Amino acid sequence: MPAASVLFVASSGGHLAQLWSLRPWWDGRERSWVTFHTPDAVSTLDGERVWWAHRPTTRHLGNLLRNTLLAVRVFADRRPAVVVSTGAGVALPFFVVARLLRVPTVYIEVYDRIETPTLTARLCRPFTRLFLAQWEEQRGFMPTAITVGPLL
Repeated sequence: MPAASVLFVASSGGHLAQLWSLRPWWDGRERSWVTFHTPDAVSTLDGERVWWAHRPTTRHLGNLLRNTLLAVRVFADRRPAVVVSTGAGVALPFFVVARLLRVPTVYIEVYDRIETPTLTARLCRPFTRLFLAQWEEQRGFMPTAITVGPLL
């Protein structure tokens, strides 16, 4: 079974753009991606190893189940050393499966939520090993987070 050092999980659009901005860190590392099949994601991730998740995710129990099954398949195929996400809802099933398999998880709160946490951050909290904040103010609702500064 091939191993992927990093599994990035994010919605397409701004969530994916924030993970893509970490390229100086992940370039040269083995990696895989999970996101939605949208034109921006297809062009951004051209040449990358990608699994396409099911959307919408917010309050859609059918797609939550589909993405949970996808998470099980992804972990069976590529056992990552770490799962990194900026959200949104697609992250939850991957964080749950990672926790069950004792794979560390890193959640980076998005740059545009400064006063209150995102729903995904609240849902992923029990399954997250490390929280990263893009603004010092985000530590008000994530006191254990490490502030890394804005990604975009």
